[in-house]
Amino acid sequence: MRWIRAAGRGLLVAAVVLSGYVASGAQADGAHGGGRGPLTLATAGDLTNYLGPLLEGWNRTHPGEKVTLVELPDSADETHAQMTTDLRGGDRSRFDVLNIDVAWTSEFAAAGWISPLPRDRFPLGGFLPPVVNTATYDGRLYAVPYVTNAGLLLYRKDILAKEGVAPPRTWAELEKQAKTIAPKYGLDGYAGQFLPYEGLTVNAAEAVYSAGGTILGDEGERVTVDSAAAREGIGFLARGVRDGWIPKKALTYKEQESKQAFQDGHLLFLRNWPYAYVSASAKGSAVAGKVGAVPLPGPDGPGTSVLGGSNLAVNAHARHPDSAARLIAYLTSERVQRQVLTRGALPPVRADLYQDPELIREFPYLPTLRTSVLAAAPRPKSPRYDQVSLAVQAVVHDALTGHETPEAAVRRLARELADISRRG
Repeated sequence: MRWIRAAGRGLLVAAVVLSGYVASGAQADGAHGGGRGPLTLATAGDLTNYLGPLLEGWNRTHPGEKVTLVELPDSADETHAQMTTDLRGGDRSRFDVLNIDVAWTSEFAAAGWISPLPRDRFPLGGFLPPVVNTATYDGRLYAVPYVTNAGLLLYRKDILAKEGVAPPRTWAELEKQAKTIAPKYGLDGYAGQFLPYEGLTVNAAEAVYSAGGTILGDEGERVTVDSAAAREGIGFLARGVRDGWIPKKALTYKEQESKQAFQDGHLLFLRNWPYAYVSASAKGSAVAGKVGAVPLPGPDGPGTSVLGGSNLAVNAHARHPDSAARLIAYLTSERVQRQVLTRGALPPVRADLYQDPELIREFPYLPTLRTSVLAAAPRPKSPRYDQVSLAVQAVVHDALTGHETPEAAVRRLARELADISRRG
C-alpha cells in the first residue's frame, strides 16, 4: 500500500495537501493578490492515490479556479529544502498553498513565508483541541490542521493473552514484559524509531514529555530540557538498549523498518503511528488478527505522544487567496475528512469522526487514537526547528549507544539548544 510510506515519515503527504484554510470567501491576513483564479498546491510526492479524485471533483465544479498539484520529492527533508529555497528567493509566488509538516509551522511563520489566518474563519471548535496548537506561532494562527497523528503502543495481544497479562500502562510494566515474556516466544522486546533522523526526535520528545518534562519553551527562546524529567525519559530508553530489551538493531530503525519487524512477528511491542496497526492487521501480515493498540505508557500511567500529521499554510505571496479560501473550505468539509480516513487511512482532525460507530467498526483503533491525540503535545516549537531536531537526534543517539550517560547527554543538549537560540 503506497500510502504507508508517506504516513510512516510523519509528513502525511495527502494530509498536507488537504489541510484546511478558511471558510468560503475568507481572505488571509497579509496575502497578496485577490479575487479568484487558478491555484497551485505544493506537496511532497502524492503517494496516497486518493487525492487526485478529490481535486478532480473541485476542478469539475470550479472551472475558473482549477487547482494544479505540484509534487516535490517524496522525502520530507527534500521537500522542506525545496520549499524553503523557493520561498527565500526566486519565484516566491510559485505556490499558492504549501504543504507543511506540523513541525514546520513556527519556522515558516517566523520567516514571514506564510500568512497569519483569522481564527474566526475556521471551525476550530470541531477539531481535536491539541491539533490546533501545532498550527500556531507567537499566539497567532498561521496554518490549519487537516490530518493529525499520535504514537501508539502496538502489542501482540495473542501472546499477552496466553500469559494472562494486560498490555502495559507504565514504563515498569513495559520493561518487565519486554524482558520476561518476549524471550519466551523468541521475540525482541520493544522498538521505536531510533535511527538519528526526525523519528528519533519524536521518540525522545515523547520520553521527555511522558516523564513530565519539556525541551523548549516560549516558542524556542527558552531552553527547558535540563531537568530530572528529561534525564528520566532519556535514561529509560538508554537503559532499554543497555539491558537488551530494546534490541541494538532498533538503533537503525525508522518507521518502515520497525513496522516490518513487528509485522513479520519479531517484536512483542512497537511504538509507531496508526498506519502500522493497519498494515500489521492486513491480510498477508504474519501477525494479522493478533495486534492490539494502547496509548504509550509513561512512568506512572499513560504517557504523552508527540503530535504528527500536517497543516496547510497559505503562501504570503499567494495570487488568489479568495480562491484558496474556497478550495480549503471544500477540502475541510466533514465529507472530505471522512474520505481522508476511509480512502487514505489517515487520521482526521475532526473530533466527531472518532466517535462514529461505522468508522470504529472499520478502524477499531480510533478510540485509542483519540485518547492519544487528546493527551499529545507538539514537537518543540522553534523558528530554527531543523537545527533543534538535528541536535536532539545527535545527542540522544549518543546516549542510546552508550557513548554518553543520559545525565551528560541532557546537559550537552541544553548547551547546544542554547547555542542555537543565541545564533538565531
